[in-house]
Amino acid sequence: MKFKLFLIFVDCNRHIQFDRILKAMAQKATHYFVKETTERKWKVINAEGKILGRLAVEIANALRGKDKAIFTPNQDCGDFVVVINSEKIKVTGDKANQKFHHRHSGHYGGHKMESHGNLLQRRPNEIIRRAVKGMLPHNRLSERLITKLKIYAGAEHPHEAQLAA
Repeated sequence: MKFKLFLIFVDCNRHIQFDRILKAMAQKATHYFVKETTERKWKVINAEGKILGRLAVEIANALRGKDKAIFTPNQDCGDFVVVINSEKIKVTGDKANQKFHHRHSGHYGGHKMESHGNLLQRRPNEIIRRAVKGMLPHNRLSERLITKLKIYAGAEHPHEAQLAA
C-alpha cells in the first residue's frame, strides 16, 4: 500500500508530516505471550497469620501471571505456587462459626454442609484451594492454573529441588 505525503495542519500553522506519524504507529506493536519463551518460577508463600481472602488474591495473581509484563488473559503464563502453613490462616470476624462450606454428592439427599472452623481442622488445604479457585476465571483455563498450586498444612514440602533451580 503506497502512502502519499499528506500534511496535517495543527494550531499555529505548524505542519506535521503524515508519513512520520505512520512510521511511528507501525513501530508500536502488541507482543503476545508465547509458551516457549517464558520462564516458570516457583514461589513459596507462607500462610501463617495471613487473612484468607488477601492470601487468595496474592496466590491467584501469581498463578495467572498478572505480576508479569507478559500477562495475556487467555494464556497460562503464571508461576507455580507452594503454600505452606495452611492450617494457620486467619479469617476476620466470627466466620469460623458462621461461614459454611457446601458440597453435594450428586445423589438425592447428598447435600453436606460444614462450618469453616470444622473444615479448617479437618482439611486446611481445601479452604485455600476453594478460595483461590473462586478468584480464577471460570473456564477451562482455571483447571490448568489450579494444578500449579501446591498446598501443605505444615512448614515442610517436597519441592525444594524446584525452588533451588
